[in-house]
Amino acid sequence: MSVNVEDIVLHNFREYVKSAKHILVITGAGLSAASGIPTFRDGGGMWNSLDVEKLATPEAFATNPGLVWQFYHYRRVKALEAQPNQAHYVLARLSIPKLLKKVAPQAKTFHHVTQNVDRLIIRAMDNLNNDTPESLSHLNHSRVNSVIEIHGRITDVQCTQCGHREEVLSSPLCSSLDTSILNGYEDAGSEHRYIAPEDLPRCSACGALARPGVVWFGEKPYHLDDINLLVYKADLCIVIGTSSTVRPASTYAYRVQRHGGKVAVFNLNESVGDERADFIFRGPCETELLRVFPELA
Repeated sequence: MSVNVEDIVLHNFREYVKSAKHILVITGAGLSAASGIPTFRDGGGMWNSLDVEKLATPEAFATNPGLVWQFYHYRRVKALEAQPNQAHYVLARLSIPKLLKKVAPQAKTFHHVTQNVDRLIIRAMDNLNNDTPESLSHLNHSRVNSVIEIHGRITDVQCTQCGHREEVLSSPLCSSLDTSILNGYEDAGSEHRYIAPEDLPRCSACGALARPGVVWFGEKPYHLDDINLLVYKADLCIVIGTSSTVRPASTYAYRVQRHGGKVAVFNLNESVGDERADFIFRGPCETELLRVFPELA
């Protein structure tokens, strides 16, 4: 009788989850792929003429804020148009303590650190809350505030002078960023369309030039001290949809492993450090998470 290795891995993982007390999830771009959100680097074919890693910097914004705003406004429009997928909803259900207990009865904490700025996990949590029948509303009332957006939100606007930050869901943010008048908007880098700073989004508090409310290369991610405490006590780290190449998020899983915890990886393709993972689930995360946690469909 042949042994199905995938079934063994699934069984062993499920058994370990049952005993896990402090669960930490790390997610990246692969989580939102099924929602139509292009990955940061490939852009789904957009902005091919520019090095995105050089565009997403304070220096680039200081040199050409109009060009940077065009790139981020395009990503912003994509995020606002997208809908959460099944992977988002599985993770949203895990953030409800009573549902978490279905798969992890010993769990005391569950936290989700996302590198994504698309806000889709927050929308999935909000949708679950809105869709919950009144008779079951206690499930969501006991939800923990479990999501940590380490790189900020694409829908946030931040002042370059006074630091005021707010979420703005309207689109476009200003007339100069209206997609209907931006020729070549899907690769504005090849068009080099100039937009004067005075025509770009302004701070609602002081009127100064505003910037996208995301973390750029060379800037410190948010909530690092809080995350370090979570990493220290986690006994299970689940890594989903990330290549594990961007620090500090790329270090969290194996710091958990070094103090005796287990690491599970859900990814479509091979990623850095897979050979060190205790459990690997290869495939689209929206289908693999449902296969592993059918109770959370």
